[in-house]
Amino acid sequence: MNGGPAAGGAPAAASPWEDLVTTALLGTDRRPPAVAPGGQAPAALLDAAAVATVRRRAGLRPGRAAPRPEPAPRDPRPALPAAASRRLAILLADRPGGGGGGRRGSSPDLIELLPQWLAAAGAHGYAAPPQALPALLDAARGRTDLRPAALAFAGPRALWLARLNPDWRFALRSAPGGGATLPDPADGDAVRRLWEEGLFAERVALLAALRARTPAPARELLASTWPTERAEDRLMFLDSLRTGLSLEDEPFLEQALGDRSRNVRSTAAELLSTLPGSALAARMAVRAAACVALDRTGNSPTVVVEAPPECDPGMERDGVAAKPPTGRGERSWWLGQLVEAAPLGIWAGRLGGRTPEQIVALPVADDWQAELHAAWCRAAVRQGDAVWSRALLGTPSAPEAGGPGAVSLAERAKLLGALEPEERAVWVAGFIATHGLSEAFQLLGVCAVPWAAPLGRSVVDALDIARDAGSYPWSFSGVMGLAERCLDPAEATRLEGLLTLPDEREDASPGAGGYWAEAFQRLTATLRLRAAMAAELRPETPSRPGSPLPSGPLQGYGG
Repeated sequence: MNGGPAAGGAPAAASPWEDLVTTALLGTDRRPPAVAPGGQAPAALLDAAAVATVRRRAGLRPGRAAPRPEPAPRDPRPALPAAASRRLAILLADRPGGGGGGRRGSSPDLIELLPQWLAAAGAHGYAAPPQALPALLDAARGRTDLRPAALAFAGPRALWLARLNPDWRFALRSAPGGGATLPDPADGDAVRRLWEEGLFAERVALLAALRARTPAPARELLASTWPTERAEDRLMFLDSLRTGLSLEDEPFLEQALGDRSRNVRSTAAELLSTLPGSALAARMAVRAAACVALDRTGNSPTVVVEAPPECDPGMERDGVAAKPPTGRGERSWWLGQLVEAAPLGIWAGRLGGRTPEQIVALPVADDWQAELHAAWCRAAVRQGDAVWSRALLGTPSAPEAGGPGAVSLAERAKLLGALEPEERAVWVAGFIATHGLSEAFQLLGVCAVPWAAPLGRSVVDALDIARDAGSYPWSFSGVMGLAERCLDPAEATRLEGLLTLPDEREDASPGAGGYWAEAFQRLTATLRLRAAMAAELRPETPSRPGSPLPSGPLQGYGG
């Protein structure tokens, strides 16, 4: 070695810069600088440091230039109208208030309007303004519920920005395939290469894209590598078959019933049970029918139930879980799974040619009614059967705990999902008219937005009744928040009579009148703001008087 302290036995001399740093650390009193000892030492030290700094910077060799990023992709969608662009900036600039408590004042909550605004802008097919993308990504970063609509509206430039800023990497994770560009489905070689060599997220995105466009080739692609896939990956891939599911998928799903993973077997069985013409549905129909019969020996026909005595290997292969949850009996657990997976069409022939309404009205012997009807509820939801859903829901005036077959409001909400939006709204309106709003929150959540006129009127009337009754106002804040987002803006005119401060009853909650007045003022202002926002999103080109507004998500926004 040479050049180090050991070579000559003495330490290497400090550089001028290191000498200046040492003097600064010790102080000029203890170590006067060589440049100017005495009283001028502090100023001389700073002058010398400035000169040395310029010299050091001037002597730096330029580093290798980093490669310039690729230009942002072009967004071909039309530009957002100017008024709507300004509105978006206002919505993105708003932040949730830091104050607690139940009172929110009379001003609209802009944060809660942003999701609807994004859905409406997306329905129009507008491109996000480039200057709004950072704030839009920041908003989506803080609220996961905003991400699908925000990223769809932000378009390809959001993914371009996300690759440059680690704070926005969630956009890449949220995008199909991690933001990767998927090959043209017609390019068989590229599709095969990505399927065999791509990352898991890319493969999921590819399979979903192919399934939406050409279900059969997507299934064949999955089948080509199925035996070598990990169990957790097989489960995710199998779930993609829900899109475009048909009897053509039956052979593959029947093969999956023998999978070594219980979760994969269960998912395959669920998919097959949604196909009434499948062999699994036929097997389940035979098993379920053997457990349920009609007894005509008494004074009136009665449904009798004989639960299966065991869960045999064939039942397990078809997706029946042998071990029940804690607190459930084995036989009732097996019965529920069989009835749930059997096609609902078998019961008319099995139970005397009756309609679903007549079947659910039959008495059931030996306290099996709750179990049997709950299984029929799950079957109606799984099979999307509106006739059975309607029968199991019963009338809206039935007790809150359930209709003929619904044992909870949550089940009634699921059954409502099988009905057409208008019928759904009328049913919930009837429920509110009978039971009020306190039990209706879950049911309102499944209604199409904006609420149909009968439902909107029932909600406003129920709120007015609650106010006049002196009810505790804060218990209705959730419904009021839903009304702000879901009422048709045309209802604003009906609310004008509710804006005044009412006379407080002696038994009313203290301050309730002021709260109700504030809440109705905020609701009215929010509806009018939604209407204004909808108008701002309309194309800026002149339109004929009386031309209809676009249909779709925009209707739920304000118009």
